[in-house]
Amino acid sequence: NSIVVTTDKSSYSEGDVILVTGEVRELYSGTPVSLIVKNDNAIVALAQLTVGADKKFSTEITAGGTMRTAGTYTVEVTYGTQNRIATTSFEFGGSTTTPPKSGGVTDTTVSVEGSSDLIGYKITGGKLLSIMPDVESNSLIVSISASSDGSLTLTIPRSILDATIDGEDDDFFVLIDGEEVDFDETTTSTDRTLTIAFPAGAEEIEIIGTFVVPEFGTIAAMILAVAIISIIAISAKSRLSIIPRY
Repeated sequence: NSIVVTTDKSSYSEGDVILVTGEVRELYSGTPVSLIVKNDNAIVALAQLTVGADKKFSTEITAGGTMRTAGTYTVEVTYGTQNRIATTSFEFGGSTTTPPKSGGVTDTTVSVEGSSDLIGYKITGGKLLSIMPDVESNSLIVSISASSDGSLTLTIPRSILDATIDGEDDDFFVLIDGEEVDFDETTTSTDRTLTIAFPAGAEEIEIIGTFVVPEFGTIAAMILAVAIISIIAISAKSRLSIIPRY
């Protein structure tokens, strides 16, 4: 009973908002609640949730996106240590959204791993091959095949990549094959549009910000570290148990 978690409904359809709420028994200042949503062993969402002074926490998750398979999904929350854990579950009816063709790249959009939002693009002088997030560098890696000098215009949702300091927009850094270049930019409240000129033969454009999807790389690393520590502890205990006692 050190932590409890619930969802507002027992089943959801694609596009529904899943309201997750919970409460902890003891408050540890500065310690967030780690949340995992998974289907069987496949993790579809990760988050760190702030616990309020009233010992309660909450978050909203949109059904769909990486949550594609119909079935039972488990919400697991951990607070402080692995001993403080709670779970709940819900049913999801499955996704009907057709993924973009050609490995995520269409004539006008690109899908990015970890997000249901799409990046719009227009390119001259070459072909866009793929866009991949680099969580450690907070950047997007854009692979292109440039047959001549050209330009690439990307309309990037802020949910996928953004650059902010204290809530205000900051500048991106753009590298073409490792060399910093200038670019033009326009912004809205939901996306940022970059126009980048590239030379013939260019292969990689990296756009560096302060946030990139998936936003839960730190949590995933923390979960891995906790798992490794648990395995070491269990292994040590097992070795001790086979030492003969006199």
